[in-house]
Amino acid sequence: MPQAKLAPYLAKRDFTRTQEPQGAEAGESDGLFIVQKHAARRLHYDLRLAHDGVLLSWAVTRGPSRNPADKRLAVRTEDHPLDYADFEGTIPQGEYGGGTVMLWDRGQYRVEGDVGEAMAEGKLKISFAGERLNGGYTLVRIKGRPKETRENWLLIKERDDLASEEWTPDEHATSITTGRTMDEIAAGAKSRKVFRKKAPASKPAAKTVAKKPASSRKLPAFVPPQLATLAQEAPEGVNWLHEVKYDGYRLLAAVDGEAVRLYTRSGLDWTEKFGGIAQALAKLDLPPVLLDGEVTAAGKGGSSDFSALQRILKEGRGDLAYFVFDLLTDDGEDIRSLPLTQRKERLEAYLARAKGAVRYSDHIQGSGDRVALNACKMGLEGIIAKRADAPYRSTRSKDWLKIKCVKRQEFVIGGYTPSTKKRAFSSLIVGFYEGDELHYAGRVGTGFDDRTLRDLGAAMEARARKTSPFAKIPADVARKAKWCAPELVAEVNFTEMTDSGSLRHPVFMGLREDKPARSITMEKPVAPPSSKKAPKSAPPEVKVRLTSPDKVLFPTMGITKRDLASYLQQAAPRMLPHLMGRPVSLVRCPAGRAKSCFFQKHVGKGMPDAFGKVAVSEKDAKKADYILIETEEALASCAQVGALELHIWGSRKDKLEQPDRVVFDLDPGDDVDFEQVKKASRELAAILEEGGLVSFPLVTGGKGVHIVVPLNRRHEWAVTAGFAKDFAQKMAEIDPDRFVATMTKARRGGKIFIDHFRNGRGATAIAPYSPRAREGAPVAMPVTWAELAGLKAANLFSIEDARARLSQPDPWADYDSVRQSLTKAGLKRIGLTLGD
Repeated sequence: MPQAKLAPYLAKRDFTRTQEPQGAEAGESDGLFIVQKHAARRLHYDLRLAHDGVLLSWAVTRGPSRNPADKRLAVRTEDHPLDYADFEGTIPQGEYGGGTVMLWDRGQYRVEGDVGEAMAEGKLKISFAGERLNGGYTLVRIKGRPKETRENWLLIKERDDLASEEWTPDEHATSITTGRTMDEIAAGAKSRKVFRKKAPASKPAAKTVAKKPASSRKLPAFVPPQLATLAQEAPEGVNWLHEVKYDGYRLLAAVDGEAVRLYTRSGLDWTEKFGGIAQALAKLDLPPVLLDGEVTAAGKGGSSDFSALQRILKEGRGDLAYFVFDLLTDDGEDIRSLPLTQRKERLEAYLARAKGAVRYSDHIQGSGDRVALNACKMGLEGIIAKRADAPYRSTRSKDWLKIKCVKRQEFVIGGYTPSTKKRAFSSLIVGFYEGDELHYAGRVGTGFDDRTLRDLGAAMEARARKTSPFAKIPADVARKAKWCAPELVAEVNFTEMTDSGSLRHPVFMGLREDKPARSITMEKPVAPPSSKKAPKSAPPEVKVRLTSPDKVLFPTMGITKRDLASYLQQAAPRMLPHLMGRPVSLVRCPAGRAKSCFFQKHVGKGMPDAFGKVAVSEKDAKKADYILIETEEALASCAQVGALELHIWGSRKDKLEQPDRVVFDLDPGDDVDFEQVKKASRELAAILEEGGLVSFPLVTGGKGVHIVVPLNRRHEWAVTAGFAKDFAQKMAEIDPDRFVATMTKARRGGKIFIDHFRNGRGATAIAPYSPRAREGAPVAMPVTWAELAGLKAANLFSIEDARARLSQPDPWADYDSVRQSLTKAGLKRIGLTLGD
């Protein structure tokens, strides 16, 4: 062990207090990497590369990213001993690095060229092959400032097939070795019994399914799978999880240790057909579980390919993958009644170390339209949207929705048109069932290779019959047709159905052996339900005059002037109490958010008649008319002038010099994640409450959170603005590693800016329920403190989400009943004084 390299590590630790390893073990481990999630003063991820007897180490702010546009700060730390690669636990507070440590990932890495030379040069091009971190990355050293002692590097994702703008390390919340969360590690909870133990070298290799048949084990019983309903578009809201729609065979896997049995969606035993998948599952040493997923074959660009899957099954060679997206039985316990999020959390823990043929099917929460758009851009078949809080139901329901990039479904083969060339047939005659009748849906003449023509021709000939199985058939089709028993099911891509009910541009994709013909009906897309379970009401009819009502204001969302006016009109009962009497500044984007936008606070020519005005003295002592929005008509009329945002003063016109609210805007730096913002918000709210001030949280539709403090109108601007500044500066002094109270961007890296500047006379803050002129048309949404704890970001509420919430209880229902003031006694309790 190169003790000289470990001298800084050993000097910083008191091993009578910390359980961290002292570097007693040595060995050759070059090529090993680990990532440890570390909640010290700030949450970060420690990247460690085994080289030359030690672990080269970097503290990566916010953890690794798969987005090549992200440049994660990676601070070089002291070399660690090799046996640190197995460390997971807690470091006592007060000790160096005090906090919780999780073993988040482990695997192999490879560096282009010599590692030592690359370190000296300050640039490592690394390929990771881990359980969570994969693909190419570059670590590059940043030129330091004079007298700066630490080495700052950047960790940047290469643009390869594994790059993604959506993935974050937060999606993996459990240890790869113990299955525990950070909270469970901190509490000393026992490891979950979900991972394969290391076997002694003398233990024989795992038996295959054939050597130990599943029938001799207590396997979970098959249950019919839950099915998805075709939807016109993706639902919006944080209560929806979005997964890739795989193009393969649905497969339920009953597993108990080395015993495995695989079932199709109809309950057929296909264990032998998917022997490789069964063997991969057997190696995971799982307790009795019932898994739900999809078997796929990789197509071009990494997408799943149904045709390739069929070819592999016919030829008996090729790589298949089993993407598992649900857990129905856990260690013999039926957990279908649990919410999907809890089932997937358990599933992820079980599959955290799975490799190769068995893979965990990850998801993205919220932003359904963006997820669907990206899926189509990537050439995928579509996405599956699932309610996060719903149980598992063995039926087709609207808790699961499928959104397709292309039209595709199954059809029953009822006959064929003979070929005039040397081929088995020219086209298939297909249909679908309505009740007991088979309805004609057209002919499919493309998508066949020579082998498919031969095999499918033989299958239809073996099922030949003299009469048509269709209820009705066009005469010109019937004259040339050969009929067969309606038992074969074809998967077909097509562009649309004609008015006469025939497929346009159909392409044969393959046979479906897992679906009975009598189950094939014509899928009709439904409108997605709202993000909540309350019934979705129709938007109200717009009551204001709009010019060019179909002008699109949010291009990617397709939201028009009419849509915006309808939303503002519907939101008026919630918005107007916060707008009434307050001067309002508008962010106007007359040509839409993608074009030029500007701020307007004065009443000008061309303003709607419904707008009110209030005379406000400005700095030059002259008065100017500021905008007032005090009626439903005025609010809806904002759409007419392309006003996409409404920002409000902290006072009202009857006492313009005495504010009735204070706002703290928690604005995170680029490398601060939302979990830290939420934690900071709750901490600051608790301190304010200690000072006698109740506060209300609002997610801004951007990156941050507003903490809004209602006040009695006792003090003037100088006092309230002074309090806001003193409070922000006090927090920055107490915890300078987390908070900053200055607007200077250079000082805000890795910190949360407590923006107190919104509390001066003439300053504004975004109004509750106001849209934002940003991608996705997010809304600044009032929430409860309990609700904030469960949010993943501050921009997850769309206009449609806001519509749904308007019919539900007001999260700020108590706002107007709060009666509180800035007092000397209250501020003294939190270390502040009340200005004059």
